[in-house]
Amino acid sequence: MCKIKLLALDEEDLQIISAHLQDAIVRVGDISFTKSDNKFAMLLSRFIWENVQNPSFKKKEAKRCCAALHFDNVKSVKSNSINLKAKAGVLELLAIIFERTKYPSGKIILTFAGGGAICLEVETIEARLMDLGASWTAKTIPTHEG
Repeated sequence: MCKIKLLALDEEDLQIISAHLQDAIVRVGDISFTKSDNKFAMLLSRFIWENVQNPSFKKKEAKRCCAALHFDNVKSVKSNSINLKAKAGVLELLAIIFERTKYPSGKIILTFAGGGAICLEVETIEARLMDLGASWTAKTIPTHEG
């Protein structure tokens, strides 16, 4: 079973969550925003980067697990180059960035491969990441040019 359970209340915490979610895969149908509760959530297939850091790591040990990412205090959600109605679409999360507007408010930007983004306008940073179950063998290890 995977064991990540993180809470982000500031930009530094959010950077830690972002690092754990680099190269996570999300199905558009697993993204939701409940305006009446000011909540945004998504289910992801998280690549377990912390395993790769182990010096004895072997490619056949690459794993993924299901994880939930949840944001509170969300005032609005906008997408750029992502069709949120295409429920079968698949996205690859690259990073989560915070842009401060007026303290403590700001924008949390989820950037995806291919140039798409989802922007959450938030009153404050309050995010939770939690692994939901057992891991499975990953078909590939994500790579980045550069």
